[in-house]
Amino acid sequence: MALIPFDDRDGQIWMDGKMVPWREAQTHVLTHGLHYGSSIFEGQRVYNKKVFKLEQHTARLFESAKIMGFEIPFSQAQINDACKQVVEAAGYDDAYMRPVAYRGSEQMAVSAQQSKIHVAIAVWPWPSMFDPEIKAKGIKLDIARWRRPAPDTIPWKAKAAGLYMICTLSKHEAEAKGFADAMMYDWRGLVAEATGANIFFVKDNKLFTPYADCFLSGITRQTVMDLARSRQIEVVEKYIQSSDVGGFEQCFLTGSAAEVTPVGQIGDWKFNVGNITRTLMDDYSNFVRGKKV
Repeated sequence: MALIPFDDRDGQIWMDGKMVPWREAQTHVLTHGLHYGSSIFEGQRVYNKKVFKLEQHTARLFESAKIMGFEIPFSQAQINDACKQVVEAAGYDDAYMRPVAYRGSEQMAVSAQQSKIHVAIAVWPWPSMFDPEIKAKGIKLDIARWRRPAPDTIPWKAKAAGLYMICTLSKHEAEAKGFADAMMYDWRGLVAEATGANIFFVKDNKLFTPYADCFLSGITRQTVMDLARSRQIEVVEKYIQSSDVGGFEQCFLTGSAAEVTPVGQIGDWKFNVGNITRTLMDDYSNFVRGKKV
């Protein structure tokens, strides 16, 4: 299937306060965000023409901006309204949305405090992050050679573009070896996450997930934890050693793009797509669409 470039599509993008034709939503090659990673973003899903947990995503976007040392030139209410405008203009029932804020091209050096902050919001169809047939059986994860850095070395609480560099490298290497994604350890050698999603394990009818102390505790992660507790499933946040992984029975990923994705294998470790994984997949799918769980 031929790729459709993201700069050559029909539709509209909200950019710096107004809707513009998709192909005209452009920025200069000497934009600071491109050269120095001074860019933040959100990934959020649209279900039944509504952005899931829109206010939480927008609040996180603004918190990321604060951590990165710049101020978004719109209020949270204005960004929420803009997201709704984009959904209405696109007309999609279900889709993926990407708000992004970044430093512009006024200064081209490490220091760019006078650069204008730009904001754009786009939406496009993205039914599933992984092939549905492969997903149903449980995707296969490689083990990344890159590790999540120590929290005193990066602004890890920001959803910042530059932090995804090692994620791209890890996913590319995994795909080249026939895997769908990769599990990343942190700087201590503890289980952290996948390249763009949080990770959960199941053992003895309990749900286990790593402490989010050097990577984002995703909004989908938090939603799934709440759904599990509503089912009286015990949720345990703990430091997970590599030696623990083989003892788990089930595994799955969570994220706005990944939603709830079963994992059948990590390296040489294998897992079942069991009842708890399937239940939480169904509960999440129903919950985001406003159905009773």
